[in-house]
Amino acid sequence: MRSCQGAKAAERWRAPPRSACLDQTVRRGVNATSIDDILLATGTSKSQLYSHFGDRERLVRAVVRFRGDVVLDREHGRLQRLRTFSGLVRWRDALVEANKLNGGAFGCGLGSMAAELADQDEESRVALAETFARWQQLLSDGFVRMQKSNLLRDDADPETLATFLMAALQGGYLLADAAHSVAPMAVALDMALDQVRSYLVTTPAP
Repeated sequence: MRSCQGAKAAERWRAPPRSACLDQTVRRGVNATSIDDILLATGTSKSQLYSHFGDRERLVRAVVRFRGDVVLDREHGRLQRLRTFSGLVRWRDALVEANKLNGGAFGCGLGSMAAELADQDEESRVALAETFARWQQLLSDGFVRMQKSNLLRDDADPETLATFLMAALQGGYLLADAAHSVAPMAVALDMALDQVRSYLVTTPAP
């Protein structure tokens, strides 16, 4: 069960320190980021940090929730009106271009946290799973709108397509991180989009 103390502390913590802490954990990894690293990045004292969160575990959970909110706000803006295949291509392009700014070096912050925390902290695992589910639901809702507009065939399963696309995205992030290149990510997403294309009522030019 989520700690009320940790949740209230996360709400009180100012956005700049949270962003700096998030940046540290995404770049270094949760386990490799020490309290001293966080203090240096956020410009806060140890007493301030512990007065907000109590311990490192609650801090990590707050960062997980904060990261999830950032990603979902971004993806909601991109996907809330998704109703065409070209809109899906634009979504793909935006993700690839954003990761290209990092040279594909950092992958997906949520995916990295999931890999580190899934077997360490159940509360963080659940929070991450919920975030991925909400992200996937945004895609599924877009596919439903495409079906209602007679752009996607009736035999297409929106939830299955959304799962497939999310799996391709996260796998692409992982390979991009290892290669320090967005090329694997672009290929993974393009193959997934080809699968979606196969269910279109009228197949557009690639």
